[in-house]
Amino acid sequence: MFFLFGYGSKQKFLGDGQTRTCPRCHNTTTWSRMDEFKQVSVFFVPVARWKHRRYEVCGICGAAVAG
Repeated sequence: MFFLFGYGSKQKFLGDGQTRTCPRCHNTTTWSRMDEFKQVSVFFVPVARWKHRRYEVCGICGAAVAG
């Protein structure tokens, strides 16, 4: 019997976030909302997800802030 399974972190783009000034690069830009979670899949079908974390990412330098 042969099983294909996977485990890892996945990120999902949720849309545009707030316009704010980045504490790292000091540029003002629209940030992106992201959702990150751990996932187990069997035959490329997600079976379980846990440890959801939502945050916003700077569009210029990639700094992340809890959202």
